[in-house]
Amino acid sequence: MPAPSDSVWLITGIPGAGKSTVSRELARQFPLSAHVEVDLLRDMVVSGNLGPGQEPLTESDRQLALGAHNAALLADSLMDAGFTPIVDDVVLQLQLARYREVLTRWPLRLVVLAPPVGVALQRDRGRAEKHVANRFSYLDAELRKQMQDWGLWLDTSGMSVAETVEAIIRRADEALVTSLQ
Repeated sequence: MPAPSDSVWLITGIPGAGKSTVSRELARQFPLSAHVEVDLLRDMVVSGNLGPGQEPLTESDRQLALGAHNAALLADSLMDAGFTPIVDDVVLQLQLARYREVLTRWPLRLVVLAPPVGVALQRDRGRAEKHVANRFSYLDAELRKQMQDWGLWLDTSGMSVAETVEAIIRRADEALVTSLQ
């Protein structure tokens, strides 16, 4: 069964959950697609860049919302050009609201990669690049609290990347974000 290409896909989870790896592999399932890594968009802010949770929090939160807003604008543009965007971002209610405000013309499919924290920490330690899961492991509780009624949730702890992508495609209807949620 082919993955629905009529939608913007938003892949979320805590650091170490596998967002970037799964997003890139999911993008390969479409004839025309793009992987939008929101961390790269946020890193474009050079002077005054604040990471998540840095002080002052109002500015940090503003920059998180700006990253989501810009990712949504880019996803909208990619859809206009015939590409299926796979957006990779840590999303809580604040960011989801930004995506929904901008992406009014396209269906939005949200996938929450939700392995147990210990699995995400282990995966993070195995990465060659950034190691941030330990610092942000508290987000697991926030994600489960704020986002529990949204999208397709997958405990990927016992799944390979290929199995995860197959489950996302097979269960794509569960990922659809509706206005009633």
